[in-house]
Amino acid sequence: MIYIVMGVSGCGKSTVGSLLSEKLSVPFYDADDFHFPESIEKMSQGTPLTDEDRKPWLTLLANNIVQWESDGGAVLACSALKQSYRELLSSTTNKVVQFIYLEGSQELLSSRLRNRESHYMPETLLQSQLATLEVPQEALTVSISSSLDGMITEILQKIT
Repeated sequence: MIYIVMGVSGCGKSTVGSLLSEKLSVPFYDADDFHFPESIEKMSQGTPLTDEDRKPWLTLLANNIVQWESDGGAVLACSALKQSYRELLSSTTNKVVQFIYLEGSQELLSSRLRNRESHYMPETLLQSQLATLEVPQEALTVSISSSLDGMITEILQKIT
């Protein structure tokens, strides 16, 4: 199974994904590590990525999902903001991708982004991400207002 921990910047995808992968004893991957340099530069300058910018990145991830599944599963942290992105991510496999949506208020997300260091995604792009977000209907939804341990416990209860 491939678990994709999704949501806007600042929701805790990487932290939750990493802990979840430890609990499940599968590898963790961060989709940010697969961005092409020109996309990172664009976001660093405060320019939102377009669907055209994202398509090669999402296709690369979808192709990797095939390998990760054949290797025994994985957890991937990926924004996956639109339904079309989620469809592309799961297009290379058959019912092996489970999305886990980390939901939070704009105020909490902004606060987290202001306090984050060493990341190319500026707080100014949060509004763009929230505007782009198509709340998933098929995902497990977990509130980021819970403690980290509470979130992991809730996810594990829902997926096992």
